[in-house]
Amino acid sequence: IGILIIQDLVAVALLSLSGGHVPSPWALLLLAAPLAQPLLVKLVERSGHDELLLMCGLFLAVAVGGGFEALGLSSELGALVAGAMLASHPKSHELSHQLWGIKELLLVGFFLQIGLAGWPSPADLGVALVLMVLLPLKGLLFFAILVIFRLRSRSAFLASLSLSSYSEFALIVMALAVEGGWLAESWLVTLALAIALSFALVTPINRKAHDLYARYEQRLLALEGPYHHPDEQPISLGDVHVMIMGMGRSGTAAYDFMIQRHEKVVGLDSDPAKVEYHTKEGRRVLFADAEDPGFWQNLRLEGLEAVMLMMPDPEADRISAQQLRQRGFTGLIGATCRYPEEEGDLAAAGADLTFNYYDEVGVGFAEHIWEALYPRLAPRREGA
Repeated sequence: IGILIIQDLVAVALLSLSGGHVPSPWALLLLAAPLAQPLLVKLVERSGHDELLLMCGLFLAVAVGGGFEALGLSSELGALVAGAMLASHPKSHELSHQLWGIKELLLVGFFLQIGLAGWPSPADLGVALVLMVLLPLKGLLFFAILVIFRLRSRSAFLASLSLSSYSEFALIVMALAVEGGWLAESWLVTLALAIALSFALVTPINRKAHDLYARYEQRLLALEGPYHHPDEQPISLGDVHVMIMGMGRSGTAAYDFMIQRHEKVVGLDSDPAKVEYHTKEGRRVLFADAEDPGFWQNLRLEGLEAVMLMMPDPEADRISAQQLRQRGFTGLIGATCRYPEEEGDLAAAGADLTFNYYDEVGVGFAEHIWEALYPRLAPRREGA
């Protein structure tokens, strides 16, 4: 994610510099832009939800971006600054979700515009194939860099696979070069073709990334350095009876439920921010990646009686159940799911109980209503 963010920032910087305009002296006033943050926050809060919040997001992108452009700067930079000032607001996630569809629509339009630029010639196809040959070299380069930065071989392997395909941000840079007359338009078609081919090649490989790592684990472990990144996996859970994988909203509620009943429970999550938050709240939550085979192999399961798999990714739940059973865990495994077809996969992996989110929400809601309604109905029924 850090690498992709840097790519975003580099692309925005190129967009800012590509216009060739000299910033106005009034652009120095933008140093005081943080003073406008309370106004932006108030505007977002007054916008409520749904369509009005969507219109607010579009207005901020256009208005702030237009203000930057009037001062000789890039409108994209202005939209980025507006987003950064709202990033810490509690409604930022909701606003991002509302804008997601618009962003995807504009992205499709961008790709469509590139596709209309022309049909690739045999020479363009040849250059695209040459770029495809360089994909393994790109993946190896990323793997080497990440290992040098003390990431474990598994993290470096999975990240390098995800980053092996050519980024669509390269199209943005190429479009700028073509628009500025630095390169011929045929290069834009060639790069678009190379990116599409790289997606078609790398996507199915990424779906098998965990299986591939398990197959070559011993060879990749030999490439690790003697020191690792500070985010080490927990080995011993201590004296606990219940382990909860995934400390989101549902996992937190399950954790508190077990604590209220004086159960010894520990929570695990792969998001360091969540781990830090729960630790400050007094919960015992550790950092762990459920999809890491090394974590399960080194985890001590003595005293553990039940595991609750509550991660948003059904594949992570399936892998966790499978790894637990392969380790010889005979305790109770429960897993949450969203769709009926996921229940069969979880049961086949070793889960004893599966709970569909939507079904259980309805049942739980009905139980609360029944508990509130029964005291009123009981006297009437007894009198009848």
